[in-house]
Amino acid sequence: MSVKQNYERISEQIKAAKILANRNDDVTLIAVTKEVSADVAKEVLAEGIMQLGENRFEGLKDKQEQIQDDVVWHFIGSLQTRKVKDIIHRIDYLHSLDRLSLAEEIQKRATEPLKCFLQVNVSGEESKHGLDPSEVLEFARQLAEFDKVKVVGLMTMAPFTENELIIRNSFKGLKELQEKVKELQIANIPCTELSMGMSNDFEIAIEEGASFIRIGTDLVGKGRV
Repeated sequence: MSVKQNYERISEQIKAAKILANRNDDVTLIAVTKEVSADVAKEVLAEGIMQLGENRFEGLKDKQEQIQDDVVWHFIGSLQTRKVKDIIHRIDYLHSLDRLSLAEEIQKRATEPLKCFLQVNVSGEESKHGLDPSEVLEFARQLAEFDKVKVVGLMTMAPFTENELIIRNSFKGLKELQEKVKELQIANIPCTELSMGMSNDFEIAIEEGASFIRIGTDLVGKGRV
């Protein structure tokens, strides 16, 4: 199926999930273009989706050199501290802030506040990056003096499973944690957003409060060059 056809289907799924959850607020669709070419990314932009997600510096740089549109760029991969200087002035959102050393490097290199999501390993899987849920509140407090780090919300990836209850509980847990961080009322940590839900589980994520969903394969396919 084409990007256009995929987007039409996904849009209907988003609409249905919002109705089911009795939501009338916005859900931002991030097109994850990390495994496809700049030409495929341009097909996405042609559908009016202006939010693109990349997980490697090289892929981000390559697409930015070929795409001149007014794109909102999301970096969704784990970010090495040594790569901060190359990345932060190219992106609008970082979805993977998970350690103090990374925040310190952003604070050192950034010229204006960078919108960040704290990455949380809600499921506790060893294969996933992110803060343990028990660490999130203290980490948020540590970031209070980092004026170049703006924590707009929390991000997680649910376990890859067909068990809907496990997926739903992961998203519920992140929503509960987001509310607790928000209640801290720290100026640079509004924490009003939730980045959760991918191709296999975005409808559940929307039902549980996602404000940003990250969709790659279902929208753009895989490995299209």
